Amino acid sequence: MKIIFAGTPEVAVPSLEKLCETDGIEVAAVITRPDAPVGRGRKLKPSPVKTYALENSIPVIEISPRDPDFIEAVNKTGAQAAAVVAYGHILAQKVLDSLPLGWYNLHFSLLPQWRGAAPVQRAVWAGDEMTGTTVFKITAGMDSGPILGQTTAQIGPHDTSGDMFERLAKDGAQLLALSMKTVADGTAKPVEQPGGAYEKAEKINVEDSIVRFNVPAFAADRQIRACTPAPGARTAYRPDEKSESIKIIITKAQIATEEEINKSALAESLKNLTPGHIIADKKHVWAGTATLPLEILAVKPQGKKEMRAADWARGARISEGACFG
Repeated sequence: MKIIFAGTPEVAVPSLEKLCETDGIEVAAVITRPDAPVGRGRKLKPSPVKTYALENSIPVIEISPRDPDFIEAVNKTGAQAAAVVAYGHILAQKVLDSLPLGWYNLHFSLLPQWRGAAPVQRAVWAGDEMTGTTVFKITAGMDSGPILGQTTAQIGPHDTSGDMFERLAKDGAQLLALSMKTVADGTAKPVEQPGGAYEKAEKINVEDSIVRFNVPAFAADRQIRACTPAPGARTAYRPDEKSESIKIIITKAQIATEEEINKSALAESLKNLTPGHIIADKKHVWAGTATLPLEILAVKPQGKKEMRAADWARGARISEGACFG
């Protein structure tokens, strides 16, 4: 069966690669978003999916699905169905009707939970212990089409969204390939999603990613892990009340345990640490929350590379009154 693959970011590449290796499946073309400007020089860079396609001599379609010529370009490929992974466009009904066997999406959640743009991030932020992947036939509703298959994955206490995406991309690639094979041989048995009220995975914007320290430690920890690596858990470092703030991204943190606090030479100060305020010694950096302190393990100061938080703190010369937020 000839198929089209629609996708854009790095997380979609394992699925494209797996489909190219699957017997009975021929990837006739790739649909992806146009080259985008990146970096300080704002040079145009192809998407990871386009890069893979070009390296493997797969034709690339970059026009928008809203373009009048889009359906004609799709039909010229001779494809009977399409596999979609993080493409970044909503497909109109006339597009969905353009292929005889339909369009199928790999979604990074256990649908119907976490329909929407940021399912992995929202699952981590909510403190879910389990997530997974779902392949479903795309219909007019948002992530609401009938399901062909699912896989499950545990979210560990220190897993970031990036960690989960890496794991789910591999699991999902296997599931998508198996699902598309059932479409090809006519054995697919889509099951309608159950009704009911479920959490929606709203997109996380820059404002959402500003770390809140006036919440319990577990909430701040989840927020940081959910926003890592993108859009980044952002805060502002202030050496004191009179100084200007410096933008900084927290890339790794963990909740300090009571046992660790009691063993520290700074135990009394840590027990009285107020939200956002910072204490550091030669090997550790802590920030206060509404409950236990967070140990900050790694940061990315504005204009600099990621570094150990203790190394940053020595250079910043953390003193009394220093705070985040």
